[in-house]
Amino acid sequence: MDLVLSAPKTILLAVQLAAKADIDSLAFLAEQQSNILHKELLLRILLTYLPKSLETLKYVSFIEKIESGDFTDVQPAQLDLSAVNNLTEEEASRRVRKLRLQQLTWPNSPEQLADDPTSLFLLRRAYAVDEEAGLLDQLPDLLVPFLQRSSYIRRWLVSSLLPLLRRNVEYHPESPLSHTIATFEQLPDRDAVTQLLSQTGMHEPNYQFTGRDLKGMIGPWLLEESRWPNRDPTTPQSSVGKSDFCPGWEQVLQWLTYQAAKSWKVAVSAIEQWDGPSELDLGGYGTMWLEDAEQEYLERRYAQAAIACAYLIPDTSDEALSGAHNIAVKIMSLLDQDPAPPLHTSASLLSPIPELEETDLISVQNAKHLRNDLLKDDNTLTSPTPQSLQLLHGLVLSAFLITRLGVPCTVRRAGELVLLQDEREQRSAAIQLIKHITHNTQKTDDKHWIQMRNEILWLRDWGAEERAETSQCLGVFGQVKKEYLEVEFLKALLANTRYTLAKTLYEDSTDAPLPSKVIQDTVYAAALNAYDNASNPNRTRGGVKKCNDILHSFPRTVDRSLVATQRIEALLKATHTLSNYRLVLKKGEPFTPVVLRVHSDPISIIGKVLEQNAGSYTKIQEFLDLGANMVEAGLTVKDQSGHSTLTAEQEPEQRVISERRVTAMCVDAALEEDDFETAYSYIVNRIAELPSSTQSSRSTLASHIQDEWSWKAALQAGKYRRTERTVRPTHLGTTSGNPEVRHLEQRIECLATALRIAPAATLQEILNSYRRCEEELDAAAKAESEQENAWDDAADRQAMPGTFGTSPGPAGVLTGRAAAASGSSGGRQQLHNAEEAPLSLFDLSRATARLASRNFAALSSLQQSGQTRSGEQPGASHQGGLASGDDDSEHHQRVRKRDQLRDAAMGTLVSGVGWLVGAQPADRGQERE
Repeated sequence: MDLVLSAPKTILLAVQLAAKADIDSLAFLAEQQSNILHKELLLRILLTYLPKSLETLKYVSFIEKIESGDFTDVQPAQLDLSAVNNLTEEEASRRVRKLRLQQLTWPNSPEQLADDPTSLFLLRRAYAVDEEAGLLDQLPDLLVPFLQRSSYIRRWLVSSLLPLLRRNVEYHPESPLSHTIATFEQLPDRDAVTQLLSQTGMHEPNYQFTGRDLKGMIGPWLLEESRWPNRDPTTPQSSVGKSDFCPGWEQVLQWLTYQAAKSWKVAVSAIEQWDGPSELDLGGYGTMWLEDAEQEYLERRYAQAAIACAYLIPDTSDEALSGAHNIAVKIMSLLDQDPAPPLHTSASLLSPIPELEETDLISVQNAKHLRNDLLKDDNTLTSPTPQSLQLLHGLVLSAFLITRLGVPCTVRRAGELVLLQDEREQRSAAIQLIKHITHNTQKTDDKHWIQMRNEILWLRDWGAEERAETSQCLGVFGQVKKEYLEVEFLKALLANTRYTLAKTLYEDSTDAPLPSKVIQDTVYAAALNAYDNASNPNRTRGGVKKCNDILHSFPRTVDRSLVATQRIEALLKATHTLSNYRLVLKKGEPFTPVVLRVHSDPISIIGKVLEQNAGSYTKIQEFLDLGANMVEAGLTVKDQSGHSTLTAEQEPEQRVISERRVTAMCVDAALEEDDFETAYSYIVNRIAELPSSTQSSRSTLASHIQDEWSWKAALQAGKYRRTERTVRPTHLGTTSGNPEVRHLEQRIECLATALRIAPAATLQEILNSYRRCEEELDAAAKAESEQENAWDDAADRQAMPGTFGTSPGPAGVLTGRAAAASGSSGGRQQLHNAEEAPLSLFDLSRATARLASRNFAALSSLQQSGQTRSGEQPGASHQGGLASGDDDSEHHQRVRKRDQLRDAAMGTLVSGVGWLVGAQPADRGQERE
């Protein structure tokens, strides 16, 4: 059927059919009126009136026919011409002029498409469908049929439509962007990248789609020519900054490194899943390439950003460090280098790190590149070179080993240790590592300990052991001496009771890792460290036992004859002795061994023991041995820092001081517990044998020691007064049966000892106590004598059975009593004369008798008192203790042993003072001064 219509009516009918989306009728009309409805006109009609929501598949074939001009296969259609037949030609023409059909071109439309109306239509139709209908997913069906004929349409589909389509429809439809294609294309490149990647890695539990997003959105997006503002071949690339060459790509790299610092799993997953800009997902829309220079730039910058990500990972977990290692391996592979083995395999092999011998990469100057400008092209650490990748591998492996040994370490931290080359910092890190091993590696076998030692030594030289002997080591502990690491590791072995392994490695080994002297010092330090951390002073338990075991762990190297060994042995003995007693030095804090070692006055601890353990003073020999061990351990002579400075010459003197202090402490403790008898025995058996404080001879060590303890103890014993709580003596021996008299006699003997050994300045106080005690003894003796006389008189007055008298009666009785009294009196007098010859107090101590006069010479204040006593009447024997020859018969009538002791003591004192004050020779007085 031939259709005859004027041009205006044909156009109006075509517009009507397009508006109704009657594609079949429109196609028939176009076939019938091809001379009127030419390609551009049809495309403009469709662009203007075809509904934007119409499904693409319903009209795309018609556009293909328009493009080809071939309508031969169009089926005839029944056209409704009523709408145009009723119009006049003039009216139809007027209506056509009012149609205002859209132009195929637009401002800034591609110049290369000026002669391609179909491509212009497709672009404008795609923009319109997206903007007005939001049917972004319909656009590929519109464009795909024309990709073979238009390279521009292909590139636009891939670089502009595909990234946005995937972002909003395929990848993250839950949070689509609000941009249309047109507005998205107007975004600055940096903003566009941020928008495209805004959801990447946000809601992925295992981050399996990060690489997909980069391959499917960023890769295609970079193919758009507008992404390369400096693509002009006439512009030298050397004059173009990296950030200006492709700003969008630089933003991708910034996003990647930001993720590494904030959410490292996203960055690691992205690099593991994406080979970089060479790996593109174009959705099956063909293949496209950049220029070689551009591709090289993208790949190089991607490799640098990946290396930067490894440095930026802040986590130290096994997964994080494995991710950093995978990054290094991935970049090695992309750069056609031999990749390193997996991280755990590398940690087992501990192979040397190559490629670093002849490079200046490891230097203090490069340390600044660890924190700033990681993406800068002149950053030698992140520039993708074999040397930088080997350095990264070494740092990642070092961080992994340190972390696995117990101290978290990032790749950047490992880099700082290597590049800064600060010996103090490296040593601190090594100490921290080995200390953690010491305190957290108990339940492991020897094989594991050997592996840890190998790892620590590898961290020093990175496997280049031969080079380390002649040049500087490159590892994280490269500035630390090998001997230092060996010593610290030996301490760790000893602290963890690995004595057999320590002996095998350091004493039995043929290569002798450490000199004997160093081993000795290390053993001593480890032993004392174990001691200081002990909580129980018992030698068979805990830290003290460990100290003992460490001390004997190297039998050939650490000889028991060494002074240091003997001192620790003495320390252990002293500590173990204290374990037998309750001891609290501070309220609420039980005694620990370290207190003994650091105490400023360890002998005083014995006093605390005596105070807190009732009856312990009776074990005086044990405490004397304890004090001697403290001295031998070097605890009594220290410098300001607390280190022992005891010399061999000082030790005998310190032993004497310890013995005297401990004895005095036991005396004081006995008195405190009212055990005067024990205190008295210590005085007469131990303190009384000491040399006088005024002895001029220097032949004995003890003669010149300033003893401020013994005389005080003797004085305290001399001042002690019996109470109801006083412990009763178990036997009296040959002493007086009167407990009061016996006690006073013992006190006088203690005071006499104090007088003999005390310094001259203290004699007045002691002498005053002596006189008071003497007066008490005199009173007690009188009372006892009166009591005995009364008893004797009462017995004389009684009629004794069996007596013989002349005759009963008063006279006979009196005569018998007198005879009995006479016989009794004569018998007692004769007994006294025979058994109780005069005996002075100082006869009990010959040394006292010889040296008392020298002590009294210092009592110049007693001169007047001595002169007064020298002038007393002979009858005042109870005051001075001496009687004249004229009164001998009266003096000896009722004298007993205790009276002689009293009188002799005081008489000697007073007469001695008088003689020294008034009659001593001049040369003796000068000598005294």
